[in-house]
Amino acid sequence: MANFSVSKKGVKQILIGLIVMVSGYILMLGGGSSDPTVFNDAMFDFRRLVAAPILIILGIVIIIVAIMGKKNAEKE
Repeated sequence: MANFSVSKKGVKQILIGLIVMVSGYILMLGGGSSDPTVFNDAMFDFRRLVAAPILIILGIVIIIVAIMGKKNAEKE
């Protein structure tokens, strides 16, 4: 890990960001209708229009902070 540009803490933050993004995509699933002639209002739910995009953007921000964050100098 000495030559790696991201610290162990940064790698953990990247994984947390990915988990947050995946949970946002999971929240966005569903809302469709099996019958194309029937309109389903479930696709305009708060969970799909507000909560899921916020989680996805939050995950992206976490990943950017993890990559751009300072790497502490390791003591030898």
